[in-house]
Amino acid sequence: MSEIRCVPVNTPDAWAQVVAIRMAVFVQEQGVPAEEELDAYDPVALHLLAFLDEQPVGTGRLVVDGAEGIIGRLAVLPEARRRGVGSALLRTLLAHARQHGLPRVRLAAQLHARPFYARFGFVARGPYFLDGGLWHQRMELDLLRASTAAGAPHTPAADARPDP
Repeated sequence: MSEIRCVPVNTPDAWAQVVAIRMAVFVQEQGVPAEEELDAYDPVALHLLAFLDEQPVGTGRLVVDGAEGIIGRLAVLPEARRRGVGSALLRTLLAHARQHGLPRVRLAAQLHARPFYARFGFVARGPYFLDGGLWHQRMELDLLRASTAAGAPHTPAADARPDP
């Protein structure tokens, strides 16, 4: 069985791995313009790096904006998808949001990823919009009303579903 670890990014080498994963997934694979991938939130965000069997394969970030958390830039390399990496990243980001005492989190989900986030209790809100040339929809999670400490029950079957 593969081991997944999600750790906060706090070194230049780890940040370089985050950027490499985001560029591979968002820019090369999905066609997001490179100049739009890195943004003003990066310096203030908590970034996670996910390792699968000690190889860096995924990333995500949490930005604290007042009483709200913003989860974003969740990316998993193609060879590591459907192995629970995205779920582990999201559970860890939600745990950090709870540790910060945030009552809610939001994110901008690519349309194909909405079912993934819905498994964790996120609810779609508002119209579709283009971001980086891809269609998204805002999704929110009320952490005070969420039913489990991890954001969603963990089951092996849930990890078999596609990650974003």
